Amino acid sequence: MKFISIFYGLFLLSVLGIYWSLAEQKLRLWTLLIASLVFYASLNVQYVPLLLALTFINFRVGLEIGKNTSPGKHSLDWQISNEEWQFAQGDWNLRRLKLLWFGIVLNVVLLLGFKYLSPLVNLLIPLERNSPDSPFKLIAPLGISFFTFECIAYLIDVYRGAPATDQFLKFATYKLFFAKLISGPITRYHNLASQLNTLHFPTANRVAEALWLIARGAVKKGILADNLGIFVDLCFGNLQRAGSTDLWLATFAYGLQLYLDFNGYVDIARGTALLFGLVLPENFDFPYFTTSIGEFWRRWHITLGDWLRNYVYFPLGGSRQGLIRTCWNLFIVMLIAGVWHGSAWGFVVWGAFHGLALVVHRLTNALGDRFENLEKFWHNPLGILSAWFLTQLMVFISWIWFRLPNLQDSSVVLRHLWGYPADQQFAQKVYVEALNMSQYQLAWVLGTLAALMAIVYTFSRKLKLDFNWPLKLVFVPLCLYAVWLFAPEGSLPYIYFDF
Repeated sequence: MKFISIFYGLFLLSVLGIYWSLAEQKLRLWTLLIASLVFYASLNVQYVPLLLALTFINFRVGLEIGKNTSPGKHSLDWQISNEEWQFAQGDWNLRRLKLLWFGIVLNVVLLLGFKYLSPLVNLLIPLERNSPDSPFKLIAPLGISFFTFECIAYLIDVYRGAPATDQFLKFATYKLFFAKLISGPITRYHNLASQLNTLHFPTANRVAEALWLIARGAVKKGILADNLGIFVDLCFGNLQRAGSTDLWLATFAYGLQLYLDFNGYVDIARGTALLFGLVLPENFDFPYFTTSIGEFWRRWHITLGDWLRNYVYFPLGGSRQGLIRTCWNLFIVMLIAGVWHGSAWGFVVWGAFHGLALVVHRLTNALGDRFENLEKFWHNPLGILSAWFLTQLMVFISWIWFRLPNLQDSSVVLRHLWGYPADQQFAQKVYVEALNMSQYQLAWVLGTLAALMAIVYTFSRKLKLDFNWPLKLVFVPLCLYAVWLFAPEGSLPYIYFDF
C-alpha cells in the first residue's frame, strides 16, 4: 500500500472513522495496532511475526531494566545495614546493565544480520557466475533500521531512569504505528505515550494542518522527486555515456530528489499522525540553506542526528575530553551513520567523508577562536556565502556515494566530473525522447526549483509567515489534483525504504 494512492486514502479514512468513534483508549490502541499490522502486511507480510516477537522481547527487557527495588534482603528487611544495602544495590545495577547490553546487542545483531549477512556470505562463498542460484539473498524487513534504533533508544532511556511501560498494547502501538513504521521519523516512546494518554479530537486548525502536510508531501514526492528521479536514473544508469555536465546536473538533481522524497514522506507521516491526535517530530529544517556541516546535521534527518548525538556521541565523551577526542568522536559517529544506511562500501565512504567534514569544521571553529580576523570573515556576507557554497558542494558531492554505493560506479562519476564528453546518442535518448527538454532547459528547471525552495525558506524561517487554515484547505484538493495529473506513471519507491 503506497502513501500516495487511492487505497491509502480509503484505508486512512476507514481507520480514522473507527478510531474516533471509540471512546475508550484501549479500543483506540487496538484499532491503531491492527491497522498498523494490516498496513505492514500489505508491504512485507512475511515479517509481521518477527516484528511482533521483537516488540515483545524489547518490552520485556525494558520492564526488567526498569525495576527499581533491589532484590534480596532489602526487599524483606528494611533494617539491614547501609553496607549490605549498597552491595545489594550494586548487584542490581550490574544486572540492569547486563540486561541493557543484551537488548542492545540483540537489536544490533538483528540489524547487521539482515543488512550484512548476504554480502558477507557472497564474499566468503563465491559461486559460479552462471549458476542460477548464485548469490545468497536475504531481504531485510522494511523499516528494520528505524525499528531497531527506536528499540535501543527506549532501553537506554529506561536504564537512565525513564519509567518502563507495563502496558504491552501501548508499547506495541507505539512501535508499529504505521505512519512512522517504515521510514520514521525516529520517535521516542515516552513522547508518544504521553500523547496517547491525552488524546483529543483534532480542531479545525489541526485537521487543516494535517491535510496540508499530506497534500504538500504528495507534491514533493509525486511531482517533484519522482520526475527528478527519471533523469537521475537515466544518467546514473548510463555512466559511460553521460558527459561531465550531465553528471553534475544528475548530482544536483539527486540531492534535490533525495530531500524532496524523504521530506515528502515525513510530511505525509506527520499529517497522518495529526489526524489521530498525535504529533511526530520534525525531521528537516531547510538543510540546504546551512552554512556549516555541523548545522547541516542539526537540520537534516533531525531525529537520526538526535539519536546519534544522545546514544553514541555523548556516551563516547562528546566534546568534554579535548579537541582531539572530540574529532575522533565525530568521525566515529558518522562512520556508524554510514554503516546504518547500508552494507555497501559507498555508505562507509559517505560516512567517513561527512566525519572528516565535521572534523574540519570543528578545527576551523577552534582556529576562529584563536584568530579574530578569521572569525570576522565567516560572519561577513562574503564569508557566509563562501561557507554556504563550500558546505553544500561537499554535501552534494557526497550524495554520489549515497546514490552509487558500489565504489566502481561512484569512482567513474568522480573521474568524469571534469572534461568528459557525452555520447551523442545519450543526449538524444535522455533529453529529447525521455524528458522532452534540452540540457539547458533542465538546468533552468533545477535552478528554478532551488529558487522556489529559497523563497519558501525566506517566508517560513526568516519572516515566520504561514498560510491560515482556510487557505490551506483550499490548496489541499488543488495539490492532490496536480499530483494526479503530473506524477509519472508507476511512481518510484521511497528512497529511504531501502534503509
